[in-house]
Amino acid sequence: MDYHFRALFSYLFINSIFILIQAKEHILLDMKASRGELGWLTSPNEGWEIVQTVVNSSLLYTYSVCNVAADTEQDNWLRTTFIQRPLEASRVSVELHFVVRDCNTFDGSSSSCRETFSLYLSEMDMDVGTSFRKGQFRKIATVAPDEVTANKGGGRASVRVNVETRSIGPLSRRGFYLAFQDLGACVALLSVRVFYTTCPAIKRNLATFPEHVTATGLTEVEGSCVKNAVTVGEAPPRMYCTAEGEWVVPIGQCYCRAGYQAVGQTCQACDGGYYKSSDSSQPCEVCPANTQHSGPGALHCACLEGFYRAATDPSSAPCSGPPTPPEDLKSTPCLTAGSIQLTWRPPSNTGGRTDIVYNVACERCNDAMCAPCGGRVRFEPTHTSLHDPEVTISDLEPHINYTFKVEALNGVSPLSPQKSTASITTMLNFTAPPKVTFVQVVARTPTSLSLSWAVDQKTTSHHSPNYELMYRVKDNKEEQDVTTYNVLRLDKNLVQINDLLPGTKYVFRVQTLTPEGHPSSQSVEHEFETLPMAELRTQGSSMIVMGAIAGGGVMLLIVVVILLLHKRRLNSRIRQRTGGTYFACPEKHQPLKTYVDPHTYEDPNTAILKFASEIHTNHITKQKVIGAGEFGEVFRGVLKLPGRNEVAVAIKTLKAGYTEKQRQDFLSEASIMGQFSHQNIIRLEGVVTKFKHAMIVTEYMENGALDQYLRDHDEELSSYQLVGMLSGIAAGMKYLSDMNYVHRDLAARNILVNGNLECKVSDFGLSRVLEDYPEGTYTTTGGKIPIRWTAPEAIAFRKFTSASDVWSFGIVMWEVMAFGERPYWDMSNHEVMKSIHEGFRLPAPINCPSAIYQLMLQCWMQDHYKRPRFLDVVNVLDKLLRSPESLTTIADIDLRASIRLPSSSGNDGSPFRSVDEWLESMKMGQYKEAFSHAGITTMEQVLHLKIDDIKKIGVRLPGHQKRMAYSILGLQDPTSSPVDVFAV
Repeated sequence: MDYHFRALFSYLFINSIFILIQAKEHILLDMKASRGELGWLTSPNEGWEIVQTVVNSSLLYTYSVCNVAADTEQDNWLRTTFIQRPLEASRVSVELHFVVRDCNTFDGSSSSCRETFSLYLSEMDMDVGTSFRKGQFRKIATVAPDEVTANKGGGRASVRVNVETRSIGPLSRRGFYLAFQDLGACVALLSVRVFYTTCPAIKRNLATFPEHVTATGLTEVEGSCVKNAVTVGEAPPRMYCTAEGEWVVPIGQCYCRAGYQAVGQTCQACDGGYYKSSDSSQPCEVCPANTQHSGPGALHCACLEGFYRAATDPSSAPCSGPPTPPEDLKSTPCLTAGSIQLTWRPPSNTGGRTDIVYNVACERCNDAMCAPCGGRVRFEPTHTSLHDPEVTISDLEPHINYTFKVEALNGVSPLSPQKSTASITTMLNFTAPPKVTFVQVVARTPTSLSLSWAVDQKTTSHHSPNYELMYRVKDNKEEQDVTTYNVLRLDKNLVQINDLLPGTKYVFRVQTLTPEGHPSSQSVEHEFETLPMAELRTQGSSMIVMGAIAGGGVMLLIVVVILLLHKRRLNSRIRQRTGGTYFACPEKHQPLKTYVDPHTYEDPNTAILKFASEIHTNHITKQKVIGAGEFGEVFRGVLKLPGRNEVAVAIKTLKAGYTEKQRQDFLSEASIMGQFSHQNIIRLEGVVTKFKHAMIVTEYMENGALDQYLRDHDEELSSYQLVGMLSGIAAGMKYLSDMNYVHRDLAARNILVNGNLECKVSDFGLSRVLEDYPEGTYTTTGGKIPIRWTAPEAIAFRKFTSASDVWSFGIVMWEVMAFGERPYWDMSNHEVMKSIHEGFRLPAPINCPSAIYQLMLQCWMQDHYKRPRFLDVVNVLDKLLRSPESLTTIADIDLRASIRLPSSSGNDGSPFRSVDEWLESMKMGQYKEAFSHAGITTMEQVLHLKIDDIKKIGVRLPGHQKRMAYSILGLQDPTSSPVDVFAV
């Protein structure tokens, strides 16, 4: 070997530092650590040489070869000893420290000089000793230095050490040999290490993860909960082991069992006086009031004697007792004879509860005999479960002693033997008016009714009673909020009522009056009908009379119709004031104005000044960029106006270098938004126009765009919550429709969500929005249209109406129920338009309620006149929210009545020839290896997969799971019995 190269090697070996990371690496071979002769096999003998070096009194051995000057071709082999492979290590790493001399430093060297050598591998089940055959080895890599060593005079400054690490695998035999081949280089092997890497055992999220051998890429490892910890309604916790031996991406959580709390990565029992009632991450809590001191590890704290918990109380609630009796019970006579009002004050001690109600009992005493009043008296509103400390009692008889007992109860009263009752006895002295026993019709015509009635002779006094008669038209439609009667005071039991409508039912009530003029107990209702006009003609009326009556009837009918329409409009407004929805506040009144297009103003600045408030920049503080649009950045910030509290706002800015037209286009959206005021429409706070940088300031929506929010919370929201969000969107769109405003770009991306999950319609600049989403638009001579959300007539004829917005709302419904899935997936715009024209529609999303999908299909009616109005949509959604059980029926997925997916066949319309081809058609080639490992190698196997099988294969993204499931449905033969892909 060249003397100078030996000197270089010795210097380098002594002064090099080798670092061994023992925390993650398991060494199978370490040339440096052996500190003795390695016993490696060389072939031929004059090739690789062993070099001895003394370091710190220790003799170390390394290998070198440098036969560059030899005339013959070189083929020098160096083989290691047999390396045992642990069963768990299917892949190992080989780390080489080596020096290669520059061929240019050899004077008159052969042209065959090389600066590389090769690494080989041979797997064996046993040690073959000195038996060596080159044919048993396969080449792993050609090892080339990053830098070569140039040495011409024994100098050491140009020494260059190279480090190379190679991963070898997968390995399957019990052990292996490594070999190094030199074909004419000058090489010194300073160190050879063979090792495999593991992620060390670790505890995370109250779960233990065992030591795990690394592999190529990420490996998912399942953990096990520590002692006294469990999983709650979810899969066991998991983490990923990287190829470098690091733990990343913890998923899932273990929770300490009831009676235990987390201390570090362990679960320890609750101390005495503390408890924990559920398997959760919550700490132990102090025993609540009126409970006994608990021992260690308590699940709950028992109540003290005399205190209780109701069945509906959580274990964390303090124990409570029954209330004391009501106080200051009083009776006050009412104006109506035979009626009193009982009032009282709430108990001074409610037992520590707020669910106080009252029961009222009545007894009547006569001749020293007392008995319950039973149905003889009436209580208003009721006599049980009263929330207010008052009740009106009527139908009482004179000269009878009545005893009323008022009992106060709370949630634990049934558990306590103690009663909390206050009582009062009263007697009423009054002259009881006679009761009306029956009412009958004496005579009737088309415009009048003659009535008579009789009274109870047993209660008739020597005074002739007066009467009160009330009547109204019977309304067969739904009950109105306000019922109006005509009232007559009479001194006889006979009356004729004129000016009635022909053939109409009327409701009558008759009751007697006391001498003081107060009505007696309310009578029952009686229905009587006037004669129709046709019957009058059969009685022989003359033609002149008929004409007069008919004319008068027509005029009267017109007047009545006008009055009824006015009344209907009034009642409609009353309902709007009293109605409500689940997520959105009710409208106080119908919009009294109509949307004004700001582009109709000759000067756009006039529209801005009219519809938007000017804000000074000193009142605005920008905090953080949250997005960017065509015109500039969007900031989250704070608005502090004089006399008002700070509010969080979103601030749209106009970037520098804008043109005047861009500024007008930017501010035109504020001119539109400023005209709207509704709970489900994004609120404009104001604009900045008098400074160099124009701004639009709106309310801040914490959860951002609806489509992204749904994708981030896939499967976390219930159907009831999703329908509630849709109800809010529909309410906002109804408001816009009533304003005669057509949105034209209704999509989930243009709906914003706040922290209370209220959804608000936003983005009122169609052309600007569409340019941000070019992949969703289709260019025509009139501009761009978002094809996937747009109605067919709007695409074909650019006919945008409220009905086309309803179509778009149907697509938004689909997006919401599909948790932000892209409508029509990867289909091209042309495929979407063709499919819609052929009558196909999007299939029902997974777990979509049938009632919601039926509403979607109605929104997608080809004839826009047959689509529901937004008023109808709001009513349907509100009705579903009032009856949550209506959302439990899940829609069937029938692709014969839905859209044909592009992945349901190959490019030529024939079935896919392989699983790989099927995955590539959906752009999901990343799952090829997962399907192969799961043994899914034929399309016949694919056709029988269920969604749970797809999850087990390793497809973890919900969107990808659904995409594959829909594709499998499309592949199945509709004439055969299809597999229920969505069954779990």
